[in-house]
Amino acid sequence: MKKILAICLIMMTVTACIMASGSSEAKAAGKSSSNTEDGTHPTVILRFPTAGASGALYSVGAAITNMWNNTIPFVKASSQASAGGIDNLNQIADGESQVSIAISSNCWQSYNGTDSFEGMANPDLRVIAGLYLNPNQVVVTERSGIHTLADVKGKHFAVAASGSSVEGECRNHFTAAGLTYPDAIRAEYISFSDSSELLRNGQLDGAWIMSGIPAGAVSQALASGCRLLDIDGDTIAKLQAEYPWYVTYTIPAGSYPNQKDDVTTTAIKMVLFCSTGLDEETVYMLTKTLWENMESLGESQSSLRGLTAEEAVRDIAGLPLHEGARRYYTEIGVL
Repeated sequence: MKKILAICLIMMTVTACIMASGSSEAKAAGKSSSNTEDGTHPTVILRFPTAGASGALYSVGAAITNMWNNTIPFVKASSQASAGGIDNLNQIADGESQVSIAISSNCWQSYNGTDSFEGMANPDLRVIAGLYLNPNQVVVTERSGIHTLADVKGKHFAVAASGSSVEGECRNHFTAAGLTYPDAIRAEYISFSDSSELLRNGQLDGAWIMSGIPAGAVSQALASGCRLLDIDGDTIAKLQAEYPWYVTYTIPAGSYPNQKDDVTTTAIKMVLFCSTGLDEETVYMLTKTLWENMESLGESQSSLRGLTAEEAVRDIAGLPLHEGARRYYTEIGVL
């Protein structure tokens, strides 16, 4: 009997230890219980969702996390594929991940609890850095007769997946151009990559893509006879009056095959963000090492080429900086 009681006690102790360990892990919020070799800062585990594994954003996230791992002794960071910006913001809000990237418009919506984040405001969202501008690119066929956004009325047009960031861009722009979205157009809810063949064979009149310059899919479309659409100044002014994140952007002539002239469009800045749950020292080091290594990052990631810390605090839709990031920008005289 004593033996049985002893065995039971041992099993209960082991079970309690396992449960306590699991509970501690779940509450770690990005930190492990072990310290760095010099004991100055506990190890910080960072999960960094990006976008689909085949996209440019995935490689940007991988390059940044690899750099952090190699330069900050107490950081263990890993990038991972995700469904994109809205998913990334939800993961940060839920504490599933610690650092990510999204366009500033989606960040603003998450912070304020609007649009896709209705009733789910995340006031703890904080900016680490504004990165590169992500321009809207409107591709139309020559035979479509489309010369302005208003001309898309009644046309077959690919607006990307329903509820996606790109579809949100279509909604904002077509509405600003005076169209009732989506009723005024024949909307096709398919991605730009899936639209390429339909544009070439005339089953689509146009499609929307939001991507860095040059985008391979846009190059293919323009090589096959499509063209980029200018967004007029009045439409841009209406957008800027209503939304704090839009910037006028010029796609330089020659960026794509058969593109003889500059194209005027809008762009939104990509934002590197986190939550207030990350401590000030960690975010300070993430920010500092990011900018001290930006030149080398730009060698492998064209979208990061030429970025400056001075631009990092501009065009971020008025979102708050994390105190650790603010400390760095103040230190170097940007703020």
